Formats: sequence, C-alpha cells, structure tokens
Amino acid sequence: MKIKHVQVVMRSPDGRARHRGWSGIAQLAHRVAAPLSLALVLATQALAPPAMAGEIRIINADAHYPEGPIWYRGKLYYVEYDRNSVTTWDGKQNRVFSMDLGCGHSAVVPTSRGEFVVTCYDNGTIGRVGADGKVLPPYTHDKLGNAFVGPNDFAPDAHGGIYFTASGHPGPAIDGKVFYIGADRTITQEAVELHNANGIAVSKDGKTLYVVETDDNRVIGFTIAPDASLSERRVIVNLDDLTNHVVHVWPDGVKVDSKGALYIGQSPRAEHVPLAGEIFVVDPQGKLLRTLTLPSLQVPNFAFSPDEKTLYVMGVDQIDKSPFRGKVYAIANQ
Repeated sequence: MKIKHVQVVMRSPDGRARHRGWSGIAQLAHRVAAPLSLALVLATQALAPPAMAGEIRIINADAHYPEGPIWYRGKLYYVEYDRNSVTTWDGKQNRVFSMDLGCGHSAVVPTSRGEFVVTCYDNGTIGRVGADGKVLPPYTHDKLGNAFVGPNDFAPDAHGGIYFTASGHPGPAIDGKVFYIGADRTITQEAVELHNANGIAVSKDGKTLYVVETDDNRVIGFTIAPDASLSERRVIVNLDDLTNHVVHVWPDGVKVDSKGALYIGQSPRAEHVPLAGEIFVVDPQGKLLRTLTLPSLQVPNFAFSPDEKTLYVMGVDQIDKSPFRGKVYAIANQ
C-alpha cells in the first residue's frame, strides 16, 4: 500500500481523538529520518535472539492471505481471505472446512453453542458456520441496529461471550468499534472512536481487553466490567516508540499467553522495510521482552498450541494484488 499522506491526530491521555489534521509525505520522512539499524534496535532493547530459521516449519505453502487462527479440538482453524474460506490443519493435511463467497474472511472462532463465527470484512457481517461447515444466516447488526463496518478479529471471554472489532472505514476516519456477542447471542456496541480497530484479546484474568489501533500504531487497553462493558481506556504500547521509530510499525493481531505476555503481529504496507516479519512480545505494561522472526513480509495473526510451545503464524508475502499468496508456519515459541 502506498502512503501518500500521514494523518496527524492530537489525542488526550485516554487515547481519544481531539483534533485532526493532515501533513504531506514530509511528516513521514521526518519521523523515519536517519533510521536506526535493526541490529541497533535489538541491542538497545536487550532482546533475546529472534527464532532461527531451523525452528520454523511451513504447514501450508500456498495460503491465500491466511488470517485469524485458533486451535480448537485438536485442529488449527484459520481463514484464507482471498479464498473466502475457513481451512483446518489436523497435523498432517490442510482441508477447506467452509466457504462463503463475498464474505472476505478475516478470523474464525468457535462459540459456546458448538458453531463457529467468522468476521466477514468485505460484506460487513458476522458469518455463522455450523459444526459441519454449513454456512448459516449471519449477524448483520447489533441490538440497536448499528452496522459492522469491516469486521476484523475476535476475542472470546470466559463467560461464553466474544468481543470483536469492526475496523471502520479506511483512511482518516476514526470510526472503528468494538462489539460484544453475549452467550445469549445478543450483540452490543462497547467501544467507539478507534483508528482502524484490528487485533483484539482478553487478558488471562479476564479484567483487561486489548485492542490494536493499526493506524495509530499501538495497542490500547480497556477495563472489563462484569457485564462485559468497557471503561478506563488507556495506551498499553506504541509500536513506533517501542522500536525507536526505525519505521512505521502497523500492528495487526494480538494474542495473550498464559503468563500474560502480549504477542503483537504486524502488516507492513511496503516491501523491503526494517523489522518486516517481526512479532513483538511485550509484558502487560508494554515493555519489550523479545521478538520472533518469520521469513514473510507480513505476520498478521497467530495462535498458540495447547501447551504454548508452538506458535502457528499466518504469513503474507504478496501484498499488492490477489491472490495475496502467503504461508502458514509452525514456529518454536521460545
């Protein structure tokens, strides 16, 4: 994706937009002038060495924009955006589980009722899929009639509910949202004014919801109330600050491990940029712990194996046109 302008947004400490303005490409040039080398970034952050190529296994070498995975009942479920499909891997083979043309799949997750839901980024719905892979009638709006603009990613909680992001309109609009699907299937709007809402995850204690704002290059947090409502919006980590402004880092998916660490993926918008293929692992306060490195340009999302010793990573190599060829990796999580 070519960047013609950079939006300048003034925000209060809680992360909400207060003023919008535009600068030209000079603003971008200023922010990335005299970039530090990758080696210097790793040295200044005192990182553990990135995962080596020998610890990486390709489990699907012909995925078409793989995204939004989850490990469920002995299988890896993931979507392929350009194939409009949900695909499974059982440890030996990849098989198409479900297809829904026009959906534009971005993520998949099982529900407490035994079916699956998928974010349909292209047609603005939450798709539903039966346990047998049959496509069911989708959810098209919340209980008040609010539409879903660019549904993106899911985060199940411990109560049978599921949070999901709606990215909002591309460009300068700050109209991303977070919705919640209750165990009774009631859908409510829980957060607004997000700048390209993307990855989303619930902390292991169930008290914090993490949300990626891709176009603000950061992860924010909300406090989760017993009724699933959200409050106390705050910034957890800005990826540009974390990497000393070597390059604009466009965060994508986020997952939380059993120790509370956040794994943050990214999707660069140009080829041959510093830090491409890096997954950033930070603590709940946003301190960088280590990185994992994949041989793909974009690493938008991932899922843990049950013992968390393996991370299943979605990689995208072709970002400029369909079929958006990529790979699905299994990488040692150490």
